[in-house]
Amino acid sequence: MTVKISQTAELQAFFKQAAGLDNDQGSPRVKQILLRILQDSARLIEDLEITDDEFWSAIDYLNRLGGRGEAALLIAGLGIEHFLDLLNDARDAQVGHTGGTPRTIEGPLYVAGAPLCEGEARMDDGTEEGVATTLFIEGQVIDLQGKPIAGAIVDLWQANTKGNYSYFDKSQSAFNLRRRIVTDAEGRYRARSIVPSGYGCDPQGPTQECLDLLGRHGQRPAHIHYFISAPGYRHLTTQINLSGDKYLWDDFAYATREGLIGEVNFVEDAALAAKRGVEGRFAELSFDFQLQPAVETGEEQRSLRPRALQA
Repeated sequence: MTVKISQTAELQAFFKQAAGLDNDQGSPRVKQILLRILQDSARLIEDLEITDDEFWSAIDYLNRLGGRGEAALLIAGLGIEHFLDLLNDARDAQVGHTGGTPRTIEGPLYVAGAPLCEGEARMDDGTEEGVATTLFIEGQVIDLQGKPIAGAIVDLWQANTKGNYSYFDKSQSAFNLRRRIVTDAEGRYRARSIVPSGYGCDPQGPTQECLDLLGRHGQRPAHIHYFISAPGYRHLTTQINLSGDKYLWDDFAYATREGLIGEVNFVEDAALAAKRGVEGRFAELSFDFQLQPAVETGEEQRSLRPRALQA
């Protein structure tokens, strides 16, 4: 018979003391959260009969996960980041915030401070010319009535043809494939980029180690991330996963959602390529974003999640 002591008055009092509830210092909110973590962890250990070896193996795993900076990657892979989106969707529906482009996960690879451009931008630094397929992206930012939103900031970032992101991949130039574009008077944005590749978790990393134990892959489809913001409108964090990718509906990070599929059109016409100022095959992608009005100014801002900042 399993011995269970976590629910006794003595242990509950001990957890409250460990969480700092016996003093007036510190943060009441942190104390509340930590107490719940202690209580639920103790119950988990008891209910699943966690052995000492399993417990300390898990602690070692957490150390290695943090040492590799993969905590946010694992959170996405275990569906927690997607759960936050679903929870926010439910909260919005409860108070009548409906319509607009769906949100989806941010992921761990954003870098703040990308160059700000008016109306249009070239995103790539040209180092993959001859290897990458040029991609022309365009779209419009509109409100729920379809009215264009001028002056919105379209902040977009993506991987290169190897599935790597600048800043985290030190072989790339600063802010390669990262730009912020201010929409024009008709709410339009345009970008010249390259068709990105999907990526997989490092096979030797702790995230893939966990996924292996779950019998799961760590692959993502090709995609482009977006932050969309404008005064008077709710900030939107989303991404478009590109059509035709084998992992489109098998994304290990659960980011693919209805309404967020980017239909890529590949063009082989030499005359059209010349008109675009490129040679050979190129691709086109059109995607519009519809924003909800902000009820309070705080909704105009993205979350305070810690993010990388290019030095």
